Amino acid sequence: MGLLGDELAFGRALTAPEYESVMALGRRKEYPADAPLLTEGDRTGHVVIVLRGWVTVSLTTDRGATRLILGLRGPGELLGEMAALDSHPRSATVRALGAVEAAVIGGDAFRRFLATHPRVSGLVIRQLTFRLRSADQERSALASLTVLQRLASRLTELSRVAPSGPYAPSAPGPGPGRTNAVVHLAQDELAATVGATREAVAKALRLLRTQNVVRTGTRMVEILDPVLLALLAEGHRE
Repeated sequence: MGLLGDELAFGRALTAPEYESVMALGRRKEYPADAPLLTEGDRTGHVVIVLRGWVTVSLTTDRGATRLILGLRGPGELLGEMAALDSHPRSATVRALGAVEAAVIGGDAFRRFLATHPRVSGLVIRQLTFRLRSADQERSALASLTVLQRLASRLTELSRVAPSGPYAPSAPGPGPGRTNAVVHLAQDELAATVGATREAVAKALRLLRTQNVVRTGTRMVEILDPVLLALLAEGHRE
């Protein structure tokens, strides 16, 4: 399972002249926590490039009242490119996690730039391909893995985020100089990242706590045994 983009972010894959040219196409905008940058179903065509902060990418489920988090995107990530290229409604909602600064570029200007910069166009195509493959892997995981496996896999993934990200800053751990990774998400948010109910995630977390794999608190899951957590993600049992 993959919630984070593992490829080099679009903004960091550009050369310095390319980056300056892309930034000149739009304007910088700041978003408060929980503000939407892009909204599912909208027919807007602009793109955004995250400059500071993190965002969630989510869509509404068939039940309508819940959402499924498809990804977490950080600095340098390009978002909204599908609607800019095919003029269809937005396929997902992008929402700020904490304060976010982003570059907002009109769809027409972005398309004209890609037409005259084939290398940058290739980066966009590579990103689209990578995200489609990642979405296929997510669908396969939802169909074949238990909630415990999906949760263990997600916690393992999020615990590897760099300390500058919002999900796994370091916290004091056992032993001299050692730290435990801490994932800062509420149970309903964790449920949204694995396509499960809050109750199912709460039950899986209780099991992990009884085995001393994690410790939980308010909007916090501390990873105590990353090795066992990774084994559980792969389907192994003690």
